[in-house]
Amino acid sequence: MTRSSVPAQKPQRGRPRDPERSRRILEAAQTHFDQHGLERASVDAIAADAGVSKMTVYSNFGSKEGLFQAVVRDRTTAVLAGFPGAGTLDPDQPEKVLLAIGARFLALARGDALGALRAVYGVAGVQPEVCRALYKEGPERVMDELAAYLRLANSAGTLKVRNPLQAADLFLSMFLGSGHIRGMLKLEMPDTREDRALLREAVRVFMAAYGT
Repeated sequence: MTRSSVPAQKPQRGRPRDPERSRRILEAAQTHFDQHGLERASVDAIAADAGVSKMTVYSNFGSKEGLFQAVVRDRTTAVLAGFPGAGTLDPDQPEKVLLAIGARFLALARGDALGALRAVYGVAGVQPEVCRALYKEGPERVMDELAAYLRLANSAGTLKVRNPLQAADLFLSMFLGSGHIRGMLKLEMPDTREDRALLREAVRVFMAAYGT
């Protein structure tokens, strides 16, 4: 893997960041990572598009890998912004809650996260920290929240779930079929009607397996 000629630096301390400048860098980085992948994306080009110096990028994000991880966090935070914590979800309404969680995960599996996945696949096995960060900030967060809710519903007697983490994995896996693969390959994506039908069927199947 070709490494940047500028060594990774730790973000400077004692100097407040400019939120607008950071936003421009993240937006430019997202575009370049989507188009060129992590390995081939140029920090020089990202800095130029953001209207900042290359050293500003490094002082804010430490390295190109650090910038990529920041882009991943930014994307998943936006997708999960409306995702409530398990403690705020009604354990007596599992079907309604699963529809909401499934819709959020579909947004993650179909939307901007696809660009991040494509970008990171090129360095899988070479940049394990980056791959781990992508998984932890996205799918793992949703799975942990869902598993926590399933424990609550099991305690409330509205679901019968012996292994919440496994059940959460099974539920979310139902959204990683042909539509997700088509998105990864930049083929025509399922329309809204197809996604709604998939969501309803996934919840029906889950409730048939775990409902009381």
